[in-house]
Amino acid sequence: MDYIRLLIADDDKEIRELIRTYLQRENYEVDTAADGEEALRLCDQYNYNFILLDLMMPKLDGIEVCRRLRQKTNVPIMMLTAKDQEMDKVIGLSIGADDYMTKPFSVHELVARIKAQLRRFMVLGSSENIVQRERSDDLLRYKGLLIDIRKYSVKKNGEEVALTAKEFELLKFFASHPEQVFTKTQIFRQVWSSEYLEDDNTVMVHIRRLRLKIESDPSHPSWIQTVWGIGYKFVGEKDES
Repeated sequence: MDYIRLLIADDDKEIRELIRTYLQRENYEVDTAADGEEALRLCDQYNYNFILLDLMMPKLDGIEVCRRLRQKTNVPIMMLTAKDQEMDKVIGLSIGADDYMTKPFSVHELVARIKAQLRRFMVLGSSENIVQRERSDDLLRYKGLLIDIRKYSVKKNGEEVALTAKEFELLKFFASHPEQVFTKTQIFRQVWSSEYLEDDNTVMVHIRRLRLKIESDPSHPSWIQTVWGIGYKFVGEKDES
């Protein structure tokens, strides 16, 4: 990762500058935006590797910016929210945000989460050596579902399915451990590379969103099944062809 460019969008100048200072210490190129419209203009101008969006911004809020960005990019997006914005967190995750943090937050934890997102999105997505070290076979084949780990792509019945980076990581994790039951905490630790699970919404919303994309009937899922009182498991018939 020789050149990494990040965007920080927040209407609070002190927060923008604080985060930028810490990220520049990690040798990242960092741009900032004070409102949602400026954030979108910058995204049209530059190719970012990570985007941090404050939920409440003038002109366009973080949810609307995230929604528009998800129409054209799968770059990792994290939302900054206030503690009393529970429903907005769920909405943000449901339209494509990969993660969120509540204010006030630890800058050190924020930087750690950003670095984890970048590793998974850039290194696992582009480095064949790392992927092959995790799994010698680049393809996970199930009847009706093909997951190409090296290309970060998924096909359902031969048709390409557009997933965000976090949705792909979630599906890859499940499909790599068929029939194994995982709790929400276990899933969070494996997919989000963190020991800290703020609440159940992060995992639940991402699973709900993934089901909408890969399940024929999301209300009665056949791939990612709920194990009541415990968590979730992946069920699928291996395709040996």
